[in-house]
Amino acid sequence: MPTVGIKRDLLFKALGRTYTDEEFDELCFEYGLELDEITSEKEIISREQGDTKASEASDVILYKIDVPANRYDLLCLEGLVRGLQVFKNKLEAPRYRRVSPVSGDPQKLIITKETAAVRPFAVAAVLRNITFTQERYDSFIELQEKLHQNICRKRSLVAIGTHDLDTISGPFTYTAKPPGDISFKPLNQTKEYTATELMSLYKTDSHLRHYLHIIEDKPVYPIIYDSNGVVLSMPPIINGNHSKITLQTKNVFIECTATDLTKAKIVLDMMVTMFSEYCSQPFTESTEKIAQLLTRMCLLSQATGVGDEIEVEIPPTRSDVIHACDIMEDAAIAYGFNNITRTTPRAYTVANQFPLNKLTELLRQDLAAAGFTEALNFALCSAEDIADKLGKKISETRAAHISNPKTAEFQVARTTLLPGLLKTIAANRKMPLPLKLFEISDVVLKDETKDVGARNSRRFCAVYYNKSPGFEVIHGLLDRTMQLLEVKSARGEGYHIQAADDSTFFPGRCAEILVRGKTVGRLGVLHPDVINRFELTMPCSAMEIDIEPFL
Repeated sequence: MPTVGIKRDLLFKALGRTYTDEEFDELCFEYGLELDEITSEKEIISREQGDTKASEASDVILYKIDVPANRYDLLCLEGLVRGLQVFKNKLEAPRYRRVSPVSGDPQKLIITKETAAVRPFAVAAVLRNITFTQERYDSFIELQEKLHQNICRKRSLVAIGTHDLDTISGPFTYTAKPPGDISFKPLNQTKEYTATELMSLYKTDSHLRHYLHIIEDKPVYPIIYDSNGVVLSMPPIINGNHSKITLQTKNVFIECTATDLTKAKIVLDMMVTMFSEYCSQPFTESTEKIAQLLTRMCLLSQATGVGDEIEVEIPPTRSDVIHACDIMEDAAIAYGFNNITRTTPRAYTVANQFPLNKLTELLRQDLAAAGFTEALNFALCSAEDIADKLGKKISETRAAHISNPKTAEFQVARTTLLPGLLKTIAANRKMPLPLKLFEISDVVLKDETKDVGARNSRRFCAVYYNKSPGFEVIHGLLDRTMQLLEVKSARGEGYHIQAADDSTFFPGRCAEILVRGKTVGRLGVLHPDVINRFELTMPCSAMEIDIEPFL
């Protein structure tokens, strides 16, 4: 959960009353927050760097408040105060609306095709006639940093740039150029640098060096110009010095460049709505009991008069509301979880473990007792692992393919557990022999009868790796497993094995396992080619069965 540091006195001034620490802690709890710590800048520095460093630090009391990760609108003083005031019925839930500038001509941000190679999306807005104080300015900058570290994923998904609109002129152009072709004076610097020089300059910067990797290996860097060629910013690294905002700034141009358009829109909404209350026209941008509760949570609601139906208006600050259950959660918070009367459920139900998982857990215990070590491998693997290395064709495997795999190791969902165990052995060849491993996990198989086109199947696989194949060891484990599953060794209603051909196994050393007349798996000695493809040098026997038929 993100933690927001708020100056206590500023918070109480904005709330219009003073709270004791216990009272404010209770208020946070009612609203679904947590007052994590009461401290000061001096105390923090003293704790982290020693008393000497803290001697000149501020001793103003800070409240460290834990905010839910999905409530980006509570990451600053303005949003927190607004939410609490509405919650306490001291303020009406604001309605946000977009207004046109007095001139009637909105600003434009033109995106060129070159940005597709590095950072393809951008959105922008303007806060007009805003009044900054030092506290408001500090909060404005801190909100950017909080958003950068959370929803923006350290600027990799979204980067925010804020500029004094009166120092630049639109329309603005968002494009991308080779680093050697970009030159401007960056924020708080006295001379111009090329983008290449900036990347070298900021490698030693304790703050900005963490963001250089996002674009430094790209052939082109993103850049935003105004109509006169003035550089506003080189996202996601640094803004230009020309358009930096100050306490005297009256009109703020906000741009968000991104690799994720949805996140960019959310971030822009947060920046605009949180500080629109300081504009000459506050809250301008783009907006019986349960309805009252929701309104306390900044969700403007009213009964429609049709049965129990309620119409809820979701403001742009509440990007976390994506389903009806999110609305009901806010209604419950506003009502107070402690105020819900304890009742006995109308339906008498007893929780129970999922049968397949219960069987899996029981088998794990006894297979380990049989001397085998459990492995847990990735559910994704390469197409080669489940096909070529096992002597099969990928078209025969019924594998579900990943449409955009990031690495060759994760191309498909596994259709068998055997490759994972063989790769585990390959990674542990220095361990003393024999190696006896097993795994009980799901595989994924294509199935047109399912709504998603595939289904999971719980499998049990075991391998024995030694100087001799050890087929008798695997066969013995099969007998023990069937004993545990209470299936007798007999044709008809029991289990038996019969010879089978499988390219994964050595010819004449493979058998299929039949239970009540149906094949549930195979066992045998692996083919030498299979062993070699997994970079192994010793014989290996294996068994794999489907355990779902035994439920």
